[in-house]
Amino acid sequence: MKIKINKQTIYNFIISIITILLTGCSEKIALMHPQGTIGKEEKSLILIAITIMLIIIIPVIIMELIFCIKYRNSINKKYYKPNWHHSNIIEFTIWTIPILIIIFLATLTWISTKKLDPNNPIQSDKHPILIQVISLDWKWLFIYPKYNIATINEISFPINTPVQFQITSSSVMNSFFIPQLGSQIYAMNGMKSTLHLIANQTGTYQGISSNFSGSGFSKMKFTVLAKDTKNDFKTWIQNIKNSTNILDDINYQKIQQPSTHNTPIYFSYVKKNLFNNIINNFKNTF
Repeated sequence: MKIKINKQTIYNFIISIITILLTGCSEKIALMHPQGTIGKEEKSLILIAITIMLIIIIPVIIMELIFCIKYRNSINKKYYKPNWHHSNIIEFTIWTIPILIIIFLATLTWISTKKLDPNNPIQSDKHPILIQVISLDWKWLFIYPKYNIATINEISFPINTPVQFQITSSSVMNSFFIPQLGSQIYAMNGMKSTLHLIANQTGTYQGISSNFSGSGFSKMKFTVLAKDTKNDFKTWIQNIKNSTNILDDINYQKIQQPSTHNTPIYFSYVKKNLFNNIINNFKNTF
């Protein structure tokens, strides 16, 4: 069977590849432009792993192309019967190199998994900021216990200051992810996940849901404001405290209802132990 390759076929192939590569490109580009210590180390791991694996992939692709060109049907009309024989060098090469690469990647994974464990606090002379995260359908609720305030779809913290996220869900399982800061982690009802991150550059970053959780999950995004100084952060806190909204049981039941395209909402008061109560409510149903 002969396959005709013309300009239109090549054009369609290129367009298909570009389409695949650009799917979700904003998150992929953000992932490769980290603005925090954790994100930078994870980017380094990704690049190392890709480089090592290309040591095998590139020669295989080149040899495949050479084989297809050299032994294509249009040139070799006669039946080709190779003179097979055993080669210790080839056997040694095709087994040793992959084994060494697997050992290297396994060692790298083991070391980096312990080093970048999301439960590990980030070493710093500054006290970490605690943010409690609750996954809703389809929005994010953030509680600052120290200040007794809460927000929907917006968080803020000073740069070069560790942030401890305590994460749960009041609905189905979800995934909390700030690509430019690193380390996604799952939000599960009845459970508490812990994630430590830090931003080293001032800016506005996007947080997303990276786990399918229903029809509105693709719009389940939030804004991350990395402030230049602690005073800028205090001004942001004060702005929330000036809000007339409060987060009691009644209002929580309202925001718990499924909704999409949610703009940031500020709450100047949060019912005590709301985060823990949400976790315990699910535990009692198990």
